[in-house]
Formats: sequence, C-alpha cells, structure tokens
Amino acid sequence: MERATELADAVEASVEALTAVLERARLALNPTVPPAQLRVLTIVAGNRHTNMSRLAEALDVVPSSASRLCDRLEATGLLRRVADPRDRREVRLLLTPAARRLLTDLQERRRAALGEVLDRMPAAARQDLLRSLQAFEAAAAPQAESDGNLRTA
Repeated sequence: MERATELADAVEASVEALTAVLERARLALNPTVPPAQLRVLTIVAGNRHTNMSRLAEALDVVPSSASRLCDRLEATGLLRRVADPRDRREVRLLLTPAARRLLTDLQERRRAALGEVLDRMPAAARQDLLRSLQAFEAAAAPQAESDGNLRTA
C-alpha cells in the first residue's frame, strides 16, 4: 500500500487535472461567467427558496458582497430578484431562462470534456476509478455532513 503522503499527492494532482478540465469547459461558455457568479447560479439552482441571507451564508460572505454578485448577475440577465409571496419583506432569487440554459450548457460541456479524458483511459482503469471515487465519497460524507457544508459546485 502507498504511503499516505504519496496517495495524498496523487489525489491532489488528480484534483488539479480535474479542475483544469472543468475550467476549460467553463471558459468555453458564451458568455463566460466568473467562478463566483457561477457559484451563485449553482446555489440558486439547487434551492428554489434562496434569499439573500441564505445565499450569503452558503457563500460564506457578508450580505453586501452577495448582493453585489447578484447585481452583476441581474445586469447580465441571469438572475431575478422577486418579493417572496410568503413574506414580502424577503427577496427571493430566481434564475432566468438564460441562466438555466447556461447551467445546462456548462453541465453538457463538463461531461463531454470529462468523457474525452475518460475515453483515453483503459476500461479496467475506469472501473477502478469509479470504485475509488465512490469509496472516497463515502469516506468523506460523514465529515462533510458534520461540518454542515453545502454542495454547490
């Protein structure tokens, strides 16, 4: 069995390679959306009851920073702010159809980019990777749940 540091180095290198593949897919978007704004869209897409305070909490930023991100997204036609029908003092954040198309396009581009890399791997290595990723996710899940982390992107 590999030493823990060698394994950690290999995981880190793989994460960097994965990040590069996903970043190339993001940069191919039209329009290109900065990572912070894309994270906002992803959070809002994952929870239809997102308001400014929940968004700020999920981003781990102050509400004014979250609001500025939303200002930019609203200006580009990717986000709308509407009064919450349950409490008109609250502002609910909604994706526009353009934002939904953008997220769908990004997901398709990411999967295609990952597919190209995976196709270059031998079938047995892909199966090993699948089992390893599932085991890693299972091992990490209890820690992520106890930390209260949100999956956002």
